[in-house]
Amino acid sequence: MILLSNAIYIDFETLQLKSCDIVVSSGKVEFYPAGTYKGNTTETINCKGKFVTHSFVVGHHHAYSALARGMGAPKKSPENFYEILKYVWWTLDKCLTPEMVEYSGLVTAMACAKAGASFVIDHHASPSAVNGSLEILAKAFERVGLSHLLCYEISDRDGEAIARQGLEETDTYLKNHQGLVGLHASFTLSDKTLRVAANLMQKHSSGVHIHVAEDKYDQQHCLDAYGKSVVERLNDFGYLNSGKSILVHCLHLTDYERNLIGQSPCWVAQNSDSNLNNNVGYFSSKNMGDNIMLGTDGMHSDMLQSMKSAYFVGQNFDPMSPAQAYKRLRNAHRYIAQNGFRGDGPDNLVVLDYDSPTPVTPENLAGHFVYGINQTHVEHLISNGKLILKNRKVVTVDEESILKESQKLALALWERMRGEG
Repeated sequence: MILLSNAIYIDFETLQLKSCDIVVSSGKVEFYPAGTYKGNTTETINCKGKFVTHSFVVGHHHAYSALARGMGAPKKSPENFYEILKYVWWTLDKCLTPEMVEYSGLVTAMACAKAGASFVIDHHASPSAVNGSLEILAKAFERVGLSHLLCYEISDRDGEAIARQGLEETDTYLKNHQGLVGLHASFTLSDKTLRVAANLMQKHSSGVHIHVAEDKYDQQHCLDAYGKSVVERLNDFGYLNSGKSILVHCLHLTDYERNLIGQSPCWVAQNSDSNLNNNVGYFSSKNMGDNIMLGTDGMHSDMLQSMKSAYFVGQNFDPMSPAQAYKRLRNAHRYIAQNGFRGDGPDNLVVLDYDSPTPVTPENLAGHFVYGINQTHVEHLISNGKLILKNRKVVTVDEESILKESQKLALALWERMRGEG
């Protein structure tokens, strides 16, 4: 039982403020007038002058890319998005070992915790180490203390045998865990694989998690090969019928595709930083409804940064108010709740040490989130009733030893990549 004393609590849905003592236990949060709680607790944190609110959710992540930071240039300099995938990410994911998957998960989970996120929706790929990879990743997130919704990135790009392994890994994992059916993108998936994946989705009452029209190449390939657009193709397989399905990126869509998405129960994950990095285009929510959440696409683990990017980049392409940007940040909670996924209950809280030079009120709080509050203000994090970040330090694992080992594994990964091809 944890006591957050003399806190300023922010209701994450209404943005109403109240001064109070907050008592947190597994699955339960209780509020008392500030400074009045006298019961026994295992941990007491003085939150005088600090803000406490619901922790964040990463709507789309790629933990498998965690060991890429600082690596050298690929053998061939990519000239377009397809070559970025071929010479960078598809080279990297093929070189991952089970141990590298584990440490990618550990360092990603630590980064998420330090950014105030207690729940991660991840999209994993390791074609040379498929079997058991989701279980490895799940245990890594759980060691740090994060909840998760995982999937394996099924694709035909590495041949039929590996595609089959991805389908089998998904089936095995979903028998015992909450998760999704992961798919890379339309241009790397045959009708046969999409059909089997659709059957898996139905079998496990799940949804798909797939990249959609991130680059114009995806659309052109679909039109050339199948005579239809990407979203039309996915819709033909029933993927848009599930409120659990997540369509990632959705940049290069026709008005008809936007309407298909807007009239369906599925969700869209926006990733502005990644879109900028890959120079693939700009997101617009036009006609796609309100089921839009934010992700990081493996660029970082900071959802506040993702919200700011969506807001500032969107001024020319998808204009929104600070209140609308904040709502998009928080939409992932609605996605989780509507679909009955576990791990994002009221016992997930972040403590923000935010000294504002201006008044903080319910009316201007969204503006503080866009223009003021950032990752440096994250001081403590409670995940599923357990304190996992204290004084900006992860307390569930040995950060120093994990980072030391991950640095060794990163060098080994880069060496393996140099030997590819």
